[in-house]
Amino acid sequence: MFTGIVQGQAIVSALDHQTDFMRLTLTLPEGHTDNLQTGASIAVNGTCLTVTAFEGNNVQFDLIVETLRVTNLGQLTTGNRVNFERAARFGDEIGGHLLSGHIHDQAEIVDIERSDNNCVLWFEVSPQWMKYILPKGFVALNGASLTIGDVTDNRFNVYLIPETLALTTFGEATPGWTINLEVDPHTQAVVDTVERYMAQQA
Repeated sequence: MFTGIVQGQAIVSALDHQTDFMRLTLTLPEGHTDNLQTGASIAVNGTCLTVTAFEGNNVQFDLIVETLRVTNLGQLTTGNRVNFERAARFGDEIGGHLLSGHIHDQAEIVDIERSDNNCVLWFEVSPQWMKYILPKGFVALNGASLTIGDVTDNRFNVYLIPETLALTTFGEATPGWTINLEVDPHTQAVVDTVERYMAQQA
């Protein structure tokens, strides 16, 4: 389980591509591998991955075909930066919203509005997910828990503060980037339940 509070950026230090499989090695910032164990979960761009090996600050993960299909991790190249969050522990402060790390789809950044202290990112997403994207609701984008701003037919935006831009990869974002999307599970449950009820009443 994760909170959507990104803990920093990790660097892609090695990639091993095989048929429908990729071995990913990340270098985490100093101190972020303390008490790490093989089998632990780390969210990488919001994707829950299992630690298969580690040495020092270098952490290795195995990505199978479904992960490569649904997420943007298969597009990584050596030297790229990714958002990461280690799994939440009982007693941790929940500053974002609870996340599973199971990515639903990818959204594309279609526009960026920047000013001195504000940044607005506009995303386009497949129509099937828009029913879960509600103004002032929650969404996880590359693992960051964010509040939804405006919503149109198949687009929505989020407003980012300087701290978020500094801590995450969104500070370097450009239009055309594909971003991992996890919809809020509570919103999804409510919407799906109402849809089933309405279908039964028809």
